[in-house]
Amino acid sequence: MDPRRLLVFREVARAGSLAGAARSLGWTQPAVSQQVRRLEAETGTPLVVREGRGVALTEAGRVLLRHAEGVADRLAAAEQDLAALTGLAAGVVRLAAFPTAAAVLVPPALAGLRRRAPGLEVHFAELEPPEAEAAVREGAADLAVVFRHADDEDAVPGDLLREPLHRHAVQAVLPASAPVPAGLADLAGEPWIAGCTRCRQHLLRCARRAGFTPDVRFATDDHVVVQRLVARGLGVALLPAWALAVSTQPGVAAVDLPDVDDRVVETLVRPDARLVPAVAATLDALRAAV
Repeated sequence: MDPRRLLVFREVARAGSLAGAARSLGWTQPAVSQQVRRLEAETGTPLVVREGRGVALTEAGRVLLRHAEGVADRLAAAEQDLAALTGLAAGVVRLAAFPTAAAVLVPPALAGLRRRAPGLEVHFAELEPPEAEAAVREGAADLAVVFRHADDEDAVPGDLLREPLHRHAVQAVLPASAPVPAGLADLAGEPWIAGCTRCRQHLLRCARRAGFTPDVRFATDDHVVVQRLVARGLGVALLPAWALAVSTQPGVAAVDLPDVDDRVVETLVRPDARLVPAVAATLDALRAAV
């Protein structure tokens, strides 16, 4: 396979259309189409199918895309290694992180990175873990900070490199005047406030183990809104300690419960992307910030 065609195919997959890839590459659409057809001839199988005004990847196309991302990562690593030797550039990295990490971890990490590598250019996007993980797999992000819970029952996909960064408690948040519960079951009769999809699943799992189904009355990802609802006696919630470290509203109390498992924060990166100096430097900065 011609690696240049692999990179053109990667651009088609990222853009979702031949026209979008042509705009990104500065080519004509027929030229992009011709490169994809030749790559399909080299591989002996269709890689894309037309879908409305764009294209969708076949199963073979999805498999090949993973390798195309690896080729792009290795080329980027080579370019940055040479640039570092000649002092011409320090590289570019695209970072994704979930909202609480964006508040707690990302600012000190990027500040430290700027001191150590002032020429490094970082593009940051706030994404919840499922979207951040997809962005890394699809090549829209080089590196992601995500979270899971210590007792999660679902298997963790193994095609990305995962490195635990931090572990902190998930606490019950109650009105400051409320009695302190001994366990989650003591809150079974309360109305509940749930957060993001992963946080809601964690609440439901912990409650199920404690023997009840929570009566979820409110849903919000905003930790300040959660606390203000709690302070007015409208419900109770589970919040990670990091969220409370960023902002603790008056009128609430946070309690550690023995039957609520911790939140695990980790980084995700494609195997070849970790060789890119800009990505490696960002990983180092995140570790130092923790």
